[in-house]
Amino acid sequence: MHCLYLVSTPIGNLEDITLRALRVLKESSLIAAEDTRKTGQLLAKYGIQVPLCSFYEHSLPGQTEYILSRLETGDVAVVSEAGMPGISDPGYELVVRALENGVKVIPVPGPSAVTSAVAVSGLPTGRFLYMGFLPRRKAERQRVLTGISAQEATVVIFEAPHRLKASLNDIMLTLGNRRISVCREMTKLYEEIFRGSIKQAIEHFADPRGEFTLVIEGAGKAEPAGFSEATVHRLAQMKKAGMKARDAVPAIAVETGLSRREIYQAWLNINIK
Repeated sequence: MHCLYLVSTPIGNLEDITLRALRVLKESSLIAAEDTRKTGQLLAKYGIQVPLCSFYEHSLPGQTEYILSRLETGDVAVVSEAGMPGISDPGYELVVRALENGVKVIPVPGPSAVTSAVAVSGLPTGRFLYMGFLPRRKAERQRVLTGISAQEATVVIFEAPHRLKASLNDIMLTLGNRRISVCREMTKLYEEIFRGSIKQAIEHFADPRGEFTLVIEGAGKAEPAGFSEATVHRLAQMKKAGMKARDAVPAIAVETGLSRREIYQAWLNINIK
């Protein structure tokens, strides 16, 4: 068996390619690409003429077996649509099968949207939790976010433009109005890096376009924006008026961007005489 190379490719700017990556791509007998059109542009730019095959989510498992068979006669390079293959893409399944078959898997590191976004976020970089894409369904998305609400490490999430507003709203309602860095179209012509609160991000990205990487402040670090004496007083008025917690807590969460857990705890601590 020959080697399976996981080659990191640019996340936007085609100049962000390493010399080693170019050499490995040129010397491979086959390049398996998540997006053959996009990879074809990269290969054309650098004059690389190596056979190309598609390898994406819906091509499994047939293409996996084909790539494994090609490893019997030569090295194979795997590239994702952008960044390091195997991270939030079908390259993971191929790596597992290759290892099961005794194939040597070698990483060729390079551009990464995750580490790039964390580095420029202005948020703590010592520890971070990469979540990939959030679930598409609201209930499942909120369940996942609730599960990390106590996570002290910085959180990194990918999001598509058509789901960005819904996800930001759920993030604010579940995690509170924390600090956030929203990186749009990283390394591309219209690159934008927004830094502020989640509530400000919702207002800023009224018509989101492009690819997004969200870097969110961990629990216990966010400033208690909106949780003022006025908020406590309003909760007390609601409780005194006979309002139930199930109605008051969501209302205050929408108004302030605070997490429901914080608000409910404050509700329990209010004594009405």
